[in-house]
Amino acid sequence: MSLVSMKLSIVLAAAVLGSAAVFAAEEKKEEKTPVNSSNEVAVIKTSEGDMVVQFWNDAAPNTIENFKKLARQGFYDGTTFHRIVKGFMIQGGDPLTKDPAKENLYGTGGPGYKVKAEFNDHPHERGVISMARSADPDSAGSQFFICLAPAHRLDHQYTTFGKLIKGDDVLEKIGNTPVERNAQGEMSKPIRRVVIESIKIVSANSVK
Repeated sequence: MSLVSMKLSIVLAAAVLGSAAVFAAEEKKEEKTPVNSSNEVAVIKTSEGDMVVQFWNDAAPNTIENFKKLARQGFYDGTTFHRIVKGFMIQGGDPLTKDPAKENLYGTGGPGYKVKAEFNDHPHERGVISMARSADPDSAGSQFFICLAPAHRLDHQYTTFGKLIKGDDVLEKIGNTPVERNAQGEMSKPIRRVVIESIKIVSANSVK
């Protein structure tokens, strides 16, 4: 083989290898690209019907990521809306509510870790979903509430992270569930179990 031919072969081989490397890099990049999470919604299936939540990804990304993770793990399946305060909000997401024998402990359960607060400028309006917490601002975990009416006293105190885009009639139905006094004396304990059968994270396009 002449020197010119050899040089040409080397150049061609390098070009082929270069193309393969670019293709492999593109393929790898494609694999790493996640599903467009900004286009995802949560379908909350309850014993009273379904509600669909649209996320505010700009406002509370870590809170949303945690909520989605728990939902995908089936963490919320079989829990209840254990606290219903008429004209204010419905609260759920406590894993202890799966067990009726632990009724006196409802409201104290969580995933075993805390999520840092992401207070933002989205106000607490009807249909807005927000994280429940204790006195410590950074004590949210899995429990959340959905507002039945504006509650602006909670703005910048609790982490709002989305709102209902479907199922307002279901929210109304749950909000009208008859209640009695709970262990702390608050008129908020539903007289029947309002079950969260599942929370599914799906593409917004799949929800009609």
